[in-house]
Amino acid sequence: MADHNELGWKGEEAAVNYLTSKGHRIVARNWRFQGYEVDIISEDGAYIVFVEVKTRTSTAWGNPEDFIGKQRMRRMIQAAGIYLKMNCIDKPARFDIVAVIGERQQFELEHIEDAFLPFL
Repeated sequence: MADHNELGWKGEEAAVNYLTSKGHRIVARNWRFQGYEVDIISEDGAYIVFVEVKTRTSTAWGNPEDFIGKQRMRRMIQAAGIYLKMNCIDKPARFDIVAVIGERQQFELEHIEDAFLPFL
């Protein structure tokens, strides 16, 4: 596995552990459908939460969340719509970002709830 893929996997694992500790129930990881992908889908109280995880080794080039552009947000919103319809879920959706900075097992996480709203 390439180093950047391993870093991403470890960042997602740290995000799952963090979200679980905050009371989220993880429903799916790396959900994919016809070219759409969501890193983590969880339930948090009344919400179904679609989470984008962005992992970087440092902030030298900017914060991880700054690398999530409108195109990625649009694709995530579309994926959420498909997921909700496919699974007949009638809960309000929320879009969160977990920004992960670090290497190996030493990570700092920032959880940004309601990071963006659907703007289709």
